[in-house]
Formats: sequence, C-alpha cells, structure tokens
Amino acid sequence: MVKANTLTQNTTYYTVALVFQKILAFVYFTFLARGLGVEDLGKYAFAFSFTTIFSVFVDVGMSSILTREIAKDRSRAKEILSNVLGMKLVLGVFVYLLVVLLINVLDYSSTVKILVYITGLIMLLDNFASSFWATLRGNQNLKYESLGIVLFEAIVVGIGLALLFSGLGVIWIILSTLVGSTFFFFFSFYQMKKRLSLKIKVVWNSKVLKMLLKISWPFALMGIFARLNTQIDTIFLSKIGCVGDVCDSNVGIYAIATKIALAIHFIPLAFTAALFPAFSEYFVHNKEKLAKTFEKSMRYMMVIGVPLSLGIYSLAPDFVPKVFGSIYTEAVLPLQILILGLVFMFLTFPIGSLLNAASRQLRNAVHVGIAVVVNIVLNLILIPKMTFVGAATASFVSSLVILFLGMYIAPKIVKFRKLTLLASFLRTVIAGGVMAVVLTKLLFTVHFVILIPIGALIYFIILFLLGELKIKDVNEFLVSLRIKKG
Repeated sequence: MVKANTLTQNTTYYTVALVFQKILAFVYFTFLARGLGVEDLGKYAFAFSFTTIFSVFVDVGMSSILTREIAKDRSRAKEILSNVLGMKLVLGVFVYLLVVLLINVLDYSSTVKILVYITGLIMLLDNFASSFWATLRGNQNLKYESLGIVLFEAIVVGIGLALLFSGLGVIWIILSTLVGSTFFFFFSFYQMKKRLSLKIKVVWNSKVLKMLLKISWPFALMGIFARLNTQIDTIFLSKIGCVGDVCDSNVGIYAIATKIALAIHFIPLAFTAALFPAFSEYFVHNKEKLAKTFEKSMRYMMVIGVPLSLGIYSLAPDFVPKVFGSIYTEAVLPLQILILGLVFMFLTFPIGSLLNAASRQLRNAVHVGIAVVVNIVLNLILIPKMTFVGAATASFVSSLVILFLGMYIAPKIVKFRKLTLLASFLRTVIAGGVMAVVLTKLLFTVHFVILIPIGALIYFIILFLLGELKIKDVNEFLVSLRIKKG
C-alpha cells in the first residue's frame, strides 16, 4: 500500500526538481531568444515540435504501462521492462527513418533539416530514459529521477550558453541538448539498475508483447492526440498563411508564448507522476481513499493554477518585452490567451490520471482526440486570418473541451463532492481576480518583479480569509519538505 508520506515526498522531490529545471530552462530560453533572433528561434522551436509529435510512436504508451503494471505487481518489473526495450528498439529505428524522410519530402530549409536530425536523436534517447524512470516510478521512487532532471538541465544550459556566447549558430547550440539527453539516458539506466537490482536485457517475447500492446494502445492513442494537441499549431504556423522567413518569425513569436505557458505545466506533471501509481493502487484496494486523493489533487490544481494564470495574464504586457526584448512584443496577446486556459489544463491532469488508473485510458484518448479535431479545425480557420493569435485561440478552446469531457465521466468512476470542488474553484477565482485587478493597476508604475510577491501575498491572504487555504495545508507542505516534523 502506498503510504501518504511517500506520495507527498515523491511529489515534493519531483516538484522541486521541475521548478529548478524550469527556472534554468526559462533563463536559457531567454538568452536564446535574444541571441538567436526571431527567425532562428523559430527554426529551433519548430525542430523540437516536429520530432516531439513522432516520439509517441516510439513509446506507444509503454511508459505509462510500465508504471501502472509494476505498481500493481513489482515482481514482473524485469519481464515487462525487457520486452518494452525490445519493442522500443525496433520502433525507434523505424520512426527516426520516417522523421528523416518526411523532413526531406517537405519543403524546409537545409538548416531546419539538420536541426530535425539532431532532435530526432534526442527523441530516441529520451524515450529509452523514460522507460527506466517509469520502472522506478512503479516502485514509488522519484528521488533519483528528480536528481537526473536537475543535472540534465544544468548540462544543457551550461554547454548551450557557452556555445551561444561563442557566437556559434543554432545548429551548434542545439547539440547541447543532445549531450544532456545522452547523460540523462545513461544516468537513468544506472539508477534503475542500482536501486532495483534488475538484470535486464532486450527481449522480444510475443506473448508478453501482445499483452502489453493490448493494454497500451489506448495510452499510445492518447499520447498521439496529446502531442498533436500541443504541437500541431506550431507545424501549421510554419506552413499556413506565410512565406519563407515570415513563417520562421511567426513560429518564433509563438514560441515565446508557448514556452511560458507550457513551462508552467511542470506542476501538474509533478503531481501526475506521483498520483498515477497511487491512483492505480487505490482504485483496486481503497475507493474511499481514491475519492479523497482525487478531491485534494483537484483542489490543489485550482489553488495553484488560478493565480499563475491570472498573474501572468496581468503582467504579460510589461514582462514579455522587458525579458525577451521589444521584438517579441507581439507575443503578449497569444500568451494571454494561452495562459487563461492554463487553469483548465491544470485540472485535466488529475482527471486524466484517474481515467488511466481506472483502465479507462481509451475514454481518455477519445476525449483528447475530440479536442485535437477541434484544435485542427480551428487552426485551419484562424491561422490564415490571425496567425499566432488564431493558434492560441484554438489551443484555449481545446483545453476547455478536454476538461468538460473529463468532468462528465469522472463522477462515474469515483464518488467525489462536486459542489465542494465548485465552491473551491469560485473562492480561488475571487482571490485571483482581486490579485489581478491590483496587478493591472500597478503595472508599468511598479516593476513586474516586485509585483510578483505582492500579487502572491494578496492572493494567499484572501484565500485564507475565504477559508479555502488552511493552516493544516501549510503544515502538510512543510512536512513534505522536511522543514517540519510530521
């Protein structure tokens, strides 16, 4: 049985690691935006978006299956992992060759092609590393993955900044990520083997592979839809309603907005990493605990997501040009649109984990698939008229679609207090709304860096006054950080 302190500590480890990573990544991206310029930044962002779409065809949902199945029966870890590695080896070679073929068939510049070749290798390394980390997750161990995340980002940033300041071009700079991913791959293998003492090998057992594919294909389908939903807008921007360098510039502008919005996703990702194996176990053994954990996770997503969403929205007009440069001022509006959908996206993560843990992964995939169709249709309609603003609008609507569909099916899996969650949401919106009004009034008269703690203080004071945040919530967080004894 998963212990409460294990769940909390895993979440804390992973969250702290991702916070550190995202801070480093954001600083690094800021230097890249200023050093590369709009067009080269667009090429850089496109290369990662293009290969990210294909990475799911290597994983085919196996990372989620590894975590879920090992959490249920840890004695099968060696057998399942060995077969997953065998499958990924074959799929990895095929998918990489497909990526190379497609980028050559499509009319992209030679620089973009080389960038895609490199990001394709990064995609393969990260896929195999994810299998090793998923095995550790199934054993309720996120400590060493958290350390690996920090070391990976430090390597990328250190080498990348050295190359950038040396005046080298975007192709050389992207090699820093390849070096970081190579380290991440070997580090994940070492930690998995050391902590679990697994003597793994590449295996192709037809019986085991059929079993894995039978339960993983909904995860794979969901992964395909999810990647399309987050990356397809960048691909469309690189081809629709533009010519040549204008396309790269559109992608570069949009990359600023998406980088900020997607960077905040580390919070629900951290919760999901710890919640998924716990949800899987609670669904089988303790439905009452499942309901309580689900409610708490949804409430936490509201408390964290609302101020982030409204705070970034309010500060964006001053924040974007000061941090990235005036050449990226056009990124403000798409950022504001994307960030308003952030809180809705936050809430989809625990819902998605609940569906997957309850073996409703196919239903989850259908929800994301419907959102993808909506996103694609809106992109085709809006991008020719509104470019990156249209892409942001399509993404916002797709987030709402996933949330509404998820909230329809979740009560059929676990009996939670819907009115209680609605009341929590209204209280967080009230507190966030007051904070946003104050920030907007003070914007351009007080530096945005000073406004950040001011806004946070206002939000949490009101949240305490409204009774949404309690002392016990703070105590629980301090215990998880080991600042206070439980």
